[in-house]
Amino acid sequence: MSEPVAVTVTGSTVAKLARGVRLREDPVRGLNVLLAPERALALDDIAVMIVNALDGERDLDAIASDFASKFDAPKDQILADVIAFVDEFSKRRMLELKS
Repeated sequence: MSEPVAVTVTGSTVAKLARGVRLREDPVRGLNVLLAPERALALDDIAVMIVNALDGERDLDAIASDFASKFDAPKDQILADVIAFVDEFSKRRMLELKS
């Protein structure tokens, strides 16, 4: 059986939640949780914003531009943070990527 081909995450990468992964609010704990089969990850507010922006249509560069405008922050730094987030969560098989 062959290993899956690793995708390099860049500004032109398009991402969305993987099949079976859902973002849900846990009202008991007051947290947002990313649920996947047999896994759950608690997310902070920034991670929730990133996950909500990953619509499978816009690339990471466009998402970073939106965040930079919204928060009056440097786009390059936001893009680096979004790329790092997407790279890590795709390795955990929580996201599907297209480059």
